[in-house]
Amino acid sequence: MTTTSRISSGDSVKKKTYGFPRRHTSVAMAGGVGIGGDNPVRLQSMTNTDTLDIDGSVAQILRIAEAGGEIVRLTTQGVREAGAMKEIRHKVREAGCEVPLVADVHFNPQAAFAAAETCDKVRINPGNFVDAARTFRKLEFTEEEYAAEIERIRESFLPFLEKCRANDVCIRLGVNHGSLSDRIMSRYGDTPEGMVESVMEYLRIAREANFNNIVISIKASNVVVMTCTVRLLAEAMKSEGMFFPLHLGVTEAGDGEDGRVKSAVGIGSLMLEGYGDTIRVSLSEKPENEIPVAAMLRDFIESRKGPQPPDAPYNDCDARSLALPVPGFEGINWPVVVGDDLKTEDIPSDWHEADAMQTPQLYDDTLPLILSCDSPNRVAWAMSWIDRFVAAGGKNPVIVRFRYDTADIERLRIEASVEYGALLLRGYASGVWIDSPKIDSEDVRTLSLGILQAARLRFSKTEYIACPGCGRTLFDLHTTLQRVKEATAGMKGLKIGVMGCIVNGPGEMADADYGYVGAGPGKVSLYKGKTLVKKNIPTDDAIDELLALIESSSK
Repeated sequence: MTTTSRISSGDSVKKKTYGFPRRHTSVAMAGGVGIGGDNPVRLQSMTNTDTLDIDGSVAQILRIAEAGGEIVRLTTQGVREAGAMKEIRHKVREAGCEVPLVADVHFNPQAAFAAAETCDKVRINPGNFVDAARTFRKLEFTEEEYAAEIERIRESFLPFLEKCRANDVCIRLGVNHGSLSDRIMSRYGDTPEGMVESVMEYLRIAREANFNNIVISIKASNVVVMTCTVRLLAEAMKSEGMFFPLHLGVTEAGDGEDGRVKSAVGIGSLMLEGYGDTIRVSLSEKPENEIPVAAMLRDFIESRKGPQPPDAPYNDCDARSLALPVPGFEGINWPVVVGDDLKTEDIPSDWHEADAMQTPQLYDDTLPLILSCDSPNRVAWAMSWIDRFVAAGGKNPVIVRFRYDTADIERLRIEASVEYGALLLRGYASGVWIDSPKIDSEDVRTLSLGILQAARLRFSKTEYIACPGCGRTLFDLHTTLQRVKEATAGMKGLKIGVMGCIVNGPGEMADADYGYVGAGPGKVSLYKGKTLVKKNIPTDDAIDELLALIESSSK
């Protein structure tokens, strides 16, 4: 959203500018679908069928395409699945559907090479394409040994690039927070910098080979980590003259309201800043359910165009730090939620009100300030106003009040999550006031707290880090997630991971307190943090064992 610039060529004072210019990128082609450049933001999903189930996969692809999906990904564990993709692609085309098909490959370079002959695009994970599956071991490398590891990547990756070039196949380099290699983690830690370097190693090799048909994703289940890492990656690429298109998504977002809010906070806040050329809203639901949510998100971002606010003096102030004790409200939680911590009828009449499109004025700084705006571009105006207010010496806590006239709770979840997510992740609000008179007040309260939780500012309920499921999933993910939710409801502040397989399992759950991971047909393994506690538990016993683990750990 905000960028730093200079006032003039002869002035060294930095200023912030506010706007939505879409990030300039090269164009990647997946079949006949262009990604990046001047192309619209593409919507995509992933099947959760067994890829060897040809007819089931074809049927699901067609449902996703009918819902508006423009790209569809399928899990490709091995060469057999890559071969099946050829027949799937043929049947999809016979049905009159031209949607590009993407092979999703982990741990198996042979499957990637085979898929380059049967698919429009191949996703590989830099964390496990050449590096061994991570075991969370601390490794030590000399500079010469580390350089030898990069050379080993080059020797394996260059032939794959040539295979894809020969078949006009696009590559997605997909980094996940949960599947960084031991090599990267040993040098960079479990950090955004490590995630960025993981993909940059491959991009430098691709540039040497003059291979540019590439899309990049860099995801995490933690929205703060995900958004920070995308920005960092864009800067890293720009510094090396690279402008590859970006695929945005929040991994393991879960289902229902939680999945939609986390996705909208993460993806939407980045799209407001001009990032994103293709998006996937990963929900632990039917894949076709993802597309309308993604379309609503994309369309809302497009509607946020409007007059640009004034530049502001550059400062590093976090507006949340203005949330000092307020007379009469010393015990209040900050960031405050109007409708939960503070009822609208309890707001004193002497609290200040301001319009973000007007010049900031200083007020009695012992009282909060309620900031409103009617511009479609109101997030940018609110940011600009707060920066100018702080620069002028303002110290009041700023509660941002945005009005929403929709009667559709699904739409409100997307729109409010995008706008408040963008503000909160950047530190621009001491409080949230979702003014939505056509929506039940309890739904608004729940949504407000959900946005704060997605932004990692306040935890008011159990958080579920749940993958959307795919052909690798080893149990009925949606049903299992519901059972875990029912069994653990009310465990405020806990984070529980529910993962269909081991690909991202313990790694993506590094942010979770407990993990429930598919270990084999009818078998589940339980984790506490990254530590495997119980292995190969029968599915029928796994939830009881999870509850016992939580209870024993809390003593």
